[in-house]
Amino acid sequence: MQKFHGSIVALVTPFKDGKVDEKALERMVEWHIAQGTHAIVPTGTTGESPTLSEAEHTRVVKLVVEVAHGRIPVMAGAGSNNPIEAVHYSQEAEKAGADALLHVAGYYNKPSQDGLYAHFKMVHDNCSLPIFVYNIPGRAVVNVLPQTLAKLSELPRIVGVKDATGDLARPWIERTLIKKEGFTWLSGEDATQVSYNVAGGVGCISVTANIAPALVAKVQNLTLENKWAEARELQDKLMPLHQLMFKEPSPAGAKYAASLLGLCSEEARLPIMPLSEKWRAEIKSEMQKLELI
Repeated sequence: MQKFHGSIVALVTPFKDGKVDEKALERMVEWHIAQGTHAIVPTGTTGESPTLSEAEHTRVVKLVVEVAHGRIPVMAGAGSNNPIEAVHYSQEAEKAGADALLHVAGYYNKPSQDGLYAHFKMVHDNCSLPIFVYNIPGRAVVNVLPQTLAKLSELPRIVGVKDATGDLARPWIERTLIKKEGFTWLSGEDATQVSYNVAGGVGCISVTANIAPALVAKVQNLTLENKWAEARELQDKLMPLHQLMFKEPSPAGAKYAASLLGLCSEEARLPIMPLSEKWRAEIKSEMQKLELI
């Protein structure tokens, strides 16, 4: 079994009065471990990394690693469209004791496939941690094509992909090209997590896991046990919540839901706006149906 598998929470960053709420962050990490989450990704997009300062970014990773204390692995978000910054965050995560890195690239710069390869290779060559390539064309504008991912997989420490393309043919195509033993396919979308695992995936970097960690972990455990009918049945129940998380720009939905659980405040940083009343009501209702609150 790959080190990173199952339910991997794309952790929100809790704020209080404009600052990172470290006590809430510590509580959330402990709660996820107790709830059966398999691994944690701090300082990703869901963690509002674009609006964290350099000091906040490195502190959040350090604190999550310290609290997790080796009980579950930590994949630190370290991506940037600036490779120099990406290297810096990678080296800081390595110092903090993270187990792996998650790297997105290309947004705004819109590089060619050769440019994407060169970006990831520069990061790879300047740190010692395993790297997961985050492919999310909807946010990054560029798409890491299967041939480029295959070329990247030849680098020793490029060990997997977080696929948020929404294209369920991708893992099938990539597996014909990538022969690296242990290469890890992770879905980057809650809604596709079961279907993606059918195609060879072994987990999901999940937003919904912020508020329903035990249920998302159960879905993943069922797929890993090849209990597809049961996984599908539970996924059917979770689909409305998966969809509600993205009715307005993330992580507004996840933070509101987390506030209902008493995990943290719903405070997010601009340009993310507070969730509208319509979606508050629907999220609360769906959480009640799932007996989360």
